[in-house]
Formats: sequence, C-alpha cells, structure tokens
Amino acid sequence: MSSEKNDVPAWEQRFRAARVSLPDWADDAPQRSLYVSNATGTYEVYAWDRSAGTHRQVTDRPHGTTDAALSPDGAWVWWFDDTDGDEFGVWRRQPFAGGPDEEAVPGLAPSYEAGLALGRDGTVVVGRSTDEDGTTLHLLRPGAAAPVEIYRHAEYGGVGDLSHDSTLLAIDHTEHGDAMHSAIRVVRTEDGTTVAELDEVTGRQDPRGLACLGFAPVAGDSRLLVAHQRRGHWEPMLWDPLTGEETELVLRTEDDRALPGDVSAQWRPEAKSLLVEHEFEARSELFSYDLATGVLTRLDTPRGTVAGATARPDGTVEFLWSSAAEPSAVRSTAGDVVLRAPGAVPPGSVPVTDVWVDGPGGRVHALVQRPAGEGPFPTVFEVHGGPTHHDSDSFAAGPAAWLDHGFAVVRVNYRGSTGYGQAWTDALRERVGLIELEDIGAVRDWAVASGLADPAKLVLSGGSWGGYLTLLGLGVQPESWSLGLAAVPVADYLTAYADEMEALKSLDRTLFGGTPEEVPERWAASSPLSYVERVRVPVYISAGVNDPRCPIRQIENYVTRLEQLGAPHEVYRYDAGHGSLVVDERIKQLRLEIDFAMRHLKS
Repeated sequence: MSSEKNDVPAWEQRFRAARVSLPDWADDAPQRSLYVSNATGTYEVYAWDRSAGTHRQVTDRPHGTTDAALSPDGAWVWWFDDTDGDEFGVWRRQPFAGGPDEEAVPGLAPSYEAGLALGRDGTVVVGRSTDEDGTTLHLLRPGAAAPVEIYRHAEYGGVGDLSHDSTLLAIDHTEHGDAMHSAIRVVRTEDGTTVAELDEVTGRQDPRGLACLGFAPVAGDSRLLVAHQRRGHWEPMLWDPLTGEETELVLRTEDDRALPGDVSAQWRPEAKSLLVEHEFEARSELFSYDLATGVLTRLDTPRGTVAGATARPDGTVEFLWSSAAEPSAVRSTAGDVVLRAPGAVPPGSVPVTDVWVDGPGGRVHALVQRPAGEGPFPTVFEVHGGPTHHDSDSFAAGPAAWLDHGFAVVRVNYRGSTGYGQAWTDALRERVGLIELEDIGAVRDWAVASGLADPAKLVLSGGSWGGYLTLLGLGVQPESWSLGLAAVPVADYLTAYADEMEALKSLDRTLFGGTPEEVPERWAASSPLSYVERVRVPVYISAGVNDPRCPIRQIENYVTRLEQLGAPHEVYRYDAGHGSLVVDERIKQLRLEIDFAMRHLKS
C-alpha cells in the first residue's frame, strides 16, 4: 500500500528525508545556533548563523556525530569524538565560523561521556566515566595549563550545571547506590568543597529522584532549578544551595487544573519565569510560569509531542513538534516554522489511537495504528527501549514503514515507562523484564480478542531494551508470538553485565537489587539465554560490533545456542555502536527486518 515517488517507496522516503534537531543557541550570542541533521545521509552537527542566514556543516565522520555544545560566547562548537560509535572518546572543538578541530581539554584520556558545562568566564567542567575510575569530573580554568580533578566516585554521576559566575558546580550523583534515583550535590569550584546536598534516597524506604535543571542564568542569583518526585511524579522546585531555601512550585492551569503527568522546566533568560513542559499519557504540552504571580499559562502547541523546547531572549519559544501522522519541524510560538530541513517533506503516516488495557499492575496504555483495509492484520508489537522511556504520539519512520506494508503497529508503555508517575516507572525492579512482558502480554491478548491482530502473524520487535524484551518474550511467552526481531539486544544478561559500560552496570545492580553473585536467581530468571530452548519461532537479530551498551559477545553467546538447537534465525552484524547514524544503514536494517517477516509469515 506504499505510495511511490521517483520509484522510491514512501517508507524509504521518510528515512531519506532530511531532519533537524531543536537548535541550541549561545547564551551570550543568541544569533549563533547549533543543531544536528541527516541532510548528507549521516547525522552530523551544523552551525547556524541566524543573522547571516547561513548554515555550515561542522563535523563529517563516517559513523556520524550527535553530541555537541556551543560555548556561551558563541565562539566555539564543542563535539564529542568517539571511535566507530563506541561512545568512548574525547571532546574536540572548532571555531564557529569554521577552521581546524583541536582537542578541547588536553590531558584528559578518552572515556565515556558524563556531562559537560561551559561557563561564561571560560571555565569548563568535563564529566568522564570509565570502568577503572568510575565517575570523575575535571575543571579547567581560563589560562590554566591543565584541568584539575574536582570530583571522583565509583558510582555513576555527572555534570549538572555551573552557576552564572562559575563559582558553584551542581553534580547529579548516585553515591548511595540507587542508579534510578539521583541526588544533587553543589560544590565550590575553587576547591571542590561541598556547599549543600539534596538526597532523598539515603535512609529512605521510598526513594525519590532528583535532577538538576540548571542555575539561574543571571548574575548574582544562586538559585538552582531542580526536578523532584516528592508527590509521586516529576515536578520542578527552586533551591538555593547557599541559603538552603526551597520553594516548591504549585503548578495549576488557568482553570485550576493540576498537571497530572511528569513536569520539567527550564529558566527563561531573565530568570523571572520558567518554560514548563508537561508529559502525560504519551503527549506533551508547554506552559509559561511566572515566578512572581504563580500564574501558569498554556502555550499554543498542536496535539502531539514536543521533543524539546527552548525559550529565546526575545520572549518566543521554539520547539520541535510532531505527531504520529505528521513529520517533525522546529516551530515557534510566534506561529511560524523556524527551521525545516532542506528537501522534500517526508510523507505523513497514520494517526494513533489510544487503547487502555487492564494489566496485572494496573491499566496499561498502548498506542495503536491500523493500516487500510479490514482486520485482523499481521501486527508488529514495537517495544520501546530505555527501559525508563516511553512511546509517544510522535512521528517515527519505522512504524510508518510497517503500516505501509499492511501491518498494524502496537506500542505499549509497560511498567517501567515514564510519564505515568514514579510508581509505574519504579515497578520493574527485581523481576526485570518479566514485569514488562506481563503488560505487553495483556495488550497482545486484547489485540487478538478485539479483532485487530491475526494471532498467526504476531511480531515481537524492538531495539536495545526493546530488543531484550523481544528475546526474553520469545522464550517466556513462546506460544504468543509468530516471530521476533531484536536489534542491539541484551541476550545473555550475565555476559552483558561483565562487558557493558560502568554506568549501565550501576543501573543493572539497582534493577536487580544486587550483583549476579549476590542475587543469581534474579539474573538467571531475567536473562533471555535462560529460555532459549523454549523459543519456537524464527528470530532475527541485528547487532553493532562496537556497542558498549549491549556488547557483541553476549549476543554471540545467544546466537551460538540458537545454532546448537537448530532454531531458525538470521543475524546481521554491522560496523557501528548502539545503532547507526547513517541513513542508508538504517534503511538496510529495516529492509532486512521486513523481508524476514514477510518470508516467515506467508500463509
């Protein structure tokens, strides 16, 4: 059912169409911006001079580049340089107007990234994570010959933000050992001594997370905007680490309605108001909040998903918006499209329908898209990664491709997903993977009973954590699925833990309540390899050979066992990390998945 243009099917047009991210802008030079685009066929960093109306490609690497930042004065573009997508590297920088790259902070060995803060006075803080050292933060003063270490801990942490005058540094950390709920420490950059601490995990039976949202962007203001979970979902508050004063913000709409979902915020440039983003039940909306009056005003955004927003000095707000039916664009509250990628706009797709299904842990929200025609349809359950993430009413080329091929698409926001409250997100502990599969199974049963899905043509599919749940589901629920498509999955959890980056080891210890040696039965119960003998359907696996998150060795262990069992399977290995930033490679991978499904689901 795909339409064609120049013999290129609609699903491929959606992948090839250029996209842009939400532009970042320099604090003290707002006409200088930075964004990421796939205009060349690979996701790279671009500099945009708004005054001159010029765009310049900054990076050009075979595997692409996405992590970048602008210095506050707009003079430099910083970008993270890893090797072949392995996420292990160093920061480099390039003049905004162009020129040679240089190592941004000489003397720091390659590492995994743990945040970056660029101060207005030239102060730099670089966060590093390695298996040997855990988390280390390094401060470089203007004119200094080398950076100095200002923080170190074995558990995962990262750079929060520098204060306007660069005298204070906020650090998000998990020294308490709970990687799902961070604490915040503020230290003096002069000597690394602690100024104040917010910790709502240590000594508590009901741990609650905190997250640094940024210092006030004006001189003389030491307030820190913080996200907290004190009422069971994310909300913003103000905290002054110098005085200890906390100001919880009561956010109610003009019709006196409380915001029921997760709420984040950022400072507007004058620090008198906040830009508020509200995520609830797979959609999002924007508000402005006046700190003096407490008035919350909704901003005019279409129904769908805001994938990022930024408040400009002129009072406008720019945001990246899309829906499942309509491709993304950078829009403004002034009413215009601020930035659209060059070339043709990709074809639209099918709107989503919201479905709520009773599950063992409460009502489960699913997003359903139906192809043309009468059901029941072959159906793809596209399982999101994370696991603390969620599927939303936003444009995605992958689901749209399956719809073009006559498949219904179902996406499930299982327990562990964000946007439904802290209890829903935290529920996946200890029975890792099995909790999520209960929710996916409940929606699967609804899809069959409702007449949407053909029970003989049910595909379980996903990438990263979604790939993990796919392989686990094929073994735990062997009669429920017709085939599986797993991209960059966890397949052998014990080996994955041994080989993965340290930050993920910390998360896994939190999820399981201990190491593999401390609670071996939990790890075994949640590992796809434990159930591989029960798999009864064809399995397709794709894996990046440089992946630090779901390393290749543990996938090879699972594949070897499939081979020993004589189970039907295909494996595609590609030279990249945890996914690819190259458009042709993404198209190739999806084409292989669709071909695999069509061959094995023939009547």
